[in-house]
Amino acid sequence: MNRAPRRRTVLGALLAGAALTAAPVRPGPPRPAAPGRDAPPVRDRASAPAVLPHADRLLLGTYTSAEGGGTGIGTAAYDATSGAVSAGPVITGVDDPSYLALHPSGRTVYAVDERRNGAVTAIALSPDGRHRVLGARATGGAGPAHLSVHPSGRWLLTANYGSGSVVVHPIGADGSLGERTHLVAHTAPPPGPGQDGPHTHQIVTTPDGGHVLAVDLGNDTVYTYRLDEKHGRLAQVSRAALRPGAGPRHLAFHPGGRFAYLACELDNTTVLCGYDPATGVLSPGTPLSTGTGGANYPAQFLVAADGRFAYLANRGHNSLTRYAVEDGGAALRQLDTVPAGGDFPRQIAFSPDGGLLFAANQRSGTVTVFRVGARDGALTRTGAPFPFPAAVCVLSYRANDVSRP
Repeated sequence: MNRAPRRRTVLGALLAGAALTAAPVRPGPPRPAAPGRDAPPVRDRASAPAVLPHADRLLLGTYTSAEGGGTGIGTAAYDATSGAVSAGPVITGVDDPSYLALHPSGRTVYAVDERRNGAVTAIALSPDGRHRVLGARATGGAGPAHLSVHPSGRWLLTANYGSGSVVVHPIGADGSLGERTHLVAHTAPPPGPGQDGPHTHQIVTTPDGGHVLAVDLGNDTVYTYRLDEKHGRLAQVSRAALRPGAGPRHLAFHPGGRFAYLACELDNTTVLCGYDPATGVLSPGTPLSTGTGGANYPAQFLVAADGRFAYLANRGHNSLTRYAVEDGGAALRQLDTVPAGGDFPRQIAFSPDGGLLFAANQRSGTVTVFRVGARDGALTRTGAPFPFPAAVCVLSYRANDVSRP
């Protein structure tokens, strides 16, 4: 089994000159080390307004503590016809915003602060570019790597990668975050081969809204929780075991809600899983090859809104694989693999209408844009790669969808 470099490699020093310290690690693609800190008090910093040429916008995640990294969350606009991307101002005042999630209202975006003393930050979005950092809250764990907003819009769910835990924060009417209401550590089962402990990499609500799934790479397990929407507490209802050493990283659901597709980082496989909405039980199937050669670390699945096609980002092979989704989501058939147009495609995202796909390429510091074929789902490069330092996350939204309270 191929092993990737250790996740948190020291890549540089902070601009302020502080030395970097490494959080708990496991074999896997590198993330920069991050200095420990406590979550800061509520911050109120406004970025300079921007006059961007299009209402179709991008938000870009990066590592601020990495040598050659960014200085905050990038903003940009893009032309939905040509795929051309225009840079906007950077939202400063956020540390290591390596993953981003939009509130259902479109008014607020949330970022992980992926550091040893992890935090999550809320940012109020404005159509005119006057985005404002609302404040940060501690996650109670190390290295948060993923977060998502519950469909109710009232709870933020975060995965602490470094310490292998999940946490819940309440979301206020203005989008700001309250103190966490619950933290659950993954103390069982034991870590997988070569792992030093649990490493939760993703947390997401199921399409039916009835359960929350947490994907833990360190112990080869996907946990199912039920969220108490009144008190913001998680209760475990089941867990699904992957084969030892699989390293599950990220799953995406078919829109029908009965099947999910799981990218396994360490053994370079994908797994089609069945899901029972009544019980919350996830049932992994037989691991499948990604069809890539050499050292490759699958990063993320993306499923089209109509459920006909799925896409997989491959780091190392530096490609995007297209699958036909068949039998109502119960089968994947590999169609082709195209170059990602950059080095280490860490995360991929659709435009709101599904007509474009964006790939954030971490090592080349670029975002590539693909047109998605309406009939066949084929990916065609369009426009020039957009430069952004340590591009690790891309999120697309429409500024005219940002409504005011």
